[in-house]
Amino acid sequence: MNELLTRIISGIVYALAIFLALWYGQLPTVILFALLGLVCLYELQKLLDFKNYLSYFIYPIALVYFNYFNGHDMIVFGFIMICLFVKLLLLRDLFSLKGRNAFKQKKHIITLLFIVPSMIFLTLIPKLYPDYDTHILLYVFILMWVNDSFAFLYGKNFGKQKLFEKISPKKTVEGFLAGFICTIIAGVIISFFHDNLSIYNWIIIGVISSVFGTLGDLVQSKFKRKALVKDSGNILPGHGGVFDRMDSIIFSSTFVFGFLFLINHVS
Repeated sequence: MNELLTRIISGIVYALAIFLALWYGQLPTVILFALLGLVCLYELQKLLDFKNYLSYFIYPIALVYFNYFNGHDMIVFGFIMICLFVKLLLLRDLFSLKGRNAFKQKKHIITLLFIVPSMIFLTLIPKLYPDYDTHILLYVFILMWVNDSFAFLYGKNFGKQKLFEKISPKKTVEGFLAGFICTIIAGVIISFFHDNLSIYNWIIIGVISSVFGTLGDLVQSKFKRKALVKDSGNILPGHGGVFDRMDSIIFSSTFVFGFLFLINHVS
């Protein structure tokens, strides 16, 4: 019971920090995500048994550049393509049957082009809309929390068919489907509170969040399995590290931002 209470309190503090930063606008949001991103970088490098101090300097500089300088859509688009390539590389390694190990061979690329752009894209989602609309980013977080919570709860109590046993033995197909359905329902509900996006757009964001969030969780599980550790860190009691808490949204952020970037430039 004490462990559960610790997990609940830690989760509330984390969620409250996200909420307050988004409530007060762009600067607090950028500062918070700068701190979270630096911690994630540290935890990822520990998992990879790799040190790249350059990433700690590049990340805050890139974060400020993309948030406070305008008119560089082609650079942003190129950044999206590079980040998507890295994530596809990680997925290839996740599903590869030939023993390829992108994690081990591409440490420099993963360190610089996985966490860094993913966290930046999260801070750029509100920037796609007038007055830095932080509500949309909060709703994206809510979708991810809905997916994770219902997948965990339903899978733990009713799950039988393993989703990806060799990487994450506790994940089940039933849990994934429960998270997927509940995330879409949450997207429909959110659409009634947010005028900038249609119900269809929120359904698509829900699908992206659930599918790629789950894949991100599996990718991070493989990081930990190869590092022979349970958690990426211990900064959040009951949850592990910041990377443990943000693995799903870090992986899905590029796909969510890419979708919103596309519909904003097509419409």
